[in-house]
Amino acid sequence: MIPTVLITGRDGQLGFELRRALATLGSIVVVDKDNVDFCDLNAVRQLVRHTHPDVIVNAAAYTAVDRAETEHGLAQIVNGYVPGIMAEELRRLGGKLIVHYSTDYVFDGAAEQPYTEDDATKPLNCYGKSKLAGECAIQQAGIPYVVLRTEWLYATRGTNFLLTILRLARDGKPLRIIADQIGSPTWARMLADASARVITHFLTTSISDATTWSGVYHLTAAGQTTWHGFTEAILKESLERLKQLGRPLEWCEAALASLTPISTSEYPSPARRPAYSVLSNEKIARVFGIRLPDWHHQLHMALEDFTF
Repeated sequence: MIPTVLITGRDGQLGFELRRALATLGSIVVVDKDNVDFCDLNAVRQLVRHTHPDVIVNAAAYTAVDRAETEHGLAQIVNGYVPGIMAEELRRLGGKLIVHYSTDYVFDGAAEQPYTEDDATKPLNCYGKSKLAGECAIQQAGIPYVVLRTEWLYATRGTNFLLTILRLARDGKPLRIIADQIGSPTWARMLADASARVITHFLTTSISDATTWSGVYHLTAAGQTTWHGFTEAILKESLERLKQLGRPLEWCEAALASLTPISTSEYPSPARRPAYSVLSNEKIARVFGIRLPDWHHQLHMALEDFTF
């Protein structure tokens, strides 16, 4: 029997990649906010009941980190309540698995070595609190689940740090970038491809094993850098790509020359960010045999796929 896979967040940077990566796994149903109001819990229930999926892959989320400080109720509904509603409905329908994406922001950033899944959570902002609530809701629903915590996600479409830097560089804006926050930039395509491997694993296993393998997993690029280091790499990789394509280089060279490291305190924002966000990927490597490439290699591949 061909499984039905419901993907939420269709047009987001991750949702787009999931549509490609999961296309061969079964009958794919993709929805976004244009199809369902994720602030309406009853509408979410009806979505699951109508679709009757075997697997839910929930990439829909409230992602406006700073705005969540004033819209915390809205963030809590979309990030905290909706994942649990989906999981509960899937269990009632006899579904097999829910995959949900969470964040490094469930930690406070005070660590000095990569966070494991067993480390205590302590979110600093409302966004992180809402995402942690979503994790807990899924865990309590009583169905096999995989929560994938990732970080510093980017893609060659949508709205993200990579595209913002390239836009600012093209516009000739000086780049003053935070150099005291550390994390692992992760390409959405890599996350989607790894998600497909996890889902395939569950679809080909017994229910008892699926329950055993349920849990929270960290899944990020290998290695670490700062936002400033990521920006520098974006510009240098872009410069090399422009040379290969025979395109004008001046805007990129000027952006590199303007790049200046600053501290978090020099760029205040409504929501506090963790200073150290590196996540350990050892658990998912041990259980599923998944290891993503180094962040710099991922960036190189992403920009090869980018239309300058």
